Amino acid sequence: MLLPPHLPGHLTRREIFDDTVLESAEALMDRFGRRLEHLAVSVQEIPTTDPAPWEMQAVPLGRYIAPDRDHPPQIVLYRRPIVSRCSAPGDLEMLVRQVLAEQIGAMLAMDPEDVDPGAWDL
Repeated sequence: MLLPPHLPGHLTRREIFDDTVLESAEALMDRFGRRLEHLAVSVQEIPTTDPAPWEMQAVPLGRYIAPDRDHPPQIVLYRRPIVSRCSAPGDLEMLVRQVLAEQIGAMLAMDPEDVDPGAWDL
């Protein structure tokens, strides 16, 4: 069943997730300007099979990949682990913002609460 774009149910869960990530990332990129101008933010369904040593205890929700000679800095958010932790309607936006704040904090050597203070108040 296809719904017209003006009705609430026209987006898939994947599209809703991607839109949430895009809106949250754009807000942070606007806030930090040049410090994040080369940052690439992407979404993957699940984490890769080669977790970092610090990711061995739990399924990661995101990952910061440092830049190298050929690639800009990148943050990857893992859709399924994030969605699986969301039970209330506002949980998705809050968790996406928190994961982005944690990863950007790792990139900029900042506390996540300083990157996006409002992410913990939702």
